[in-house]
Amino acid sequence: MGLGKQAKRILITVAGAILLVVGVLLLVLPGPGLLLVLAGLLLLASEFPALEKYVDPVRDRAMKAAEESVSSPLRIAGSVLAGLALLAAGIVWGTVKSLPFSGWSTGSSLILSSVILFALLIWSYQRVKAKRKTKASTDR
Repeated sequence: MGLGKQAKRILITVAGAILLVVGVLLLVLPGPGLLLVLAGLLLLASEFPALEKYVDPVRDRAMKAAEESVSSPLRIAGSVLAGLALLAAGIVWGTVKSLPFSGWSTGSSLILSSVILFALLIWSYQRVKAKRKTKASTDR
C-alpha cells in the first residue's frame, strides 16, 4: 500500500471515528446524534466493509427520527425553540466569564449545534414535504 493511500485511509478512519464518537455523545446531548453516527459509519464502512451491515439500520432510524421531528407544528416549534435556546446559550457562554467552561470555545460549539439543528430541521421539513407531495400525486 502506497504512502498516500495509507495516509488517506488513516484520515478517513480518524474522521469517521470522530463523527461516530461525537454522534454517540449527541444521542444524549442536544444535537443531531443519529445523523452523525450515520456519517461516521458511512466513512468507516468505505474503509472497513464489515461495518456496512450497520449502515442501513442506522440510516433507516436516522431518517425516521428526522421525519418525526417535523411531523407536527408542535414538534417544529419545539425544535425551533431548542435551536434558539442553543444559540442564546452559546452567546451567553461566550460572553459571560463567570460560568463554568465559559469562553468562545464552548459558546461557538453551542452556536454551531444550533446552526446544525436549524439546517437539519429545514432539510427534514423539505424531505417530508416532498414525500407527502409525491404520495399525494400517486394517490390520485
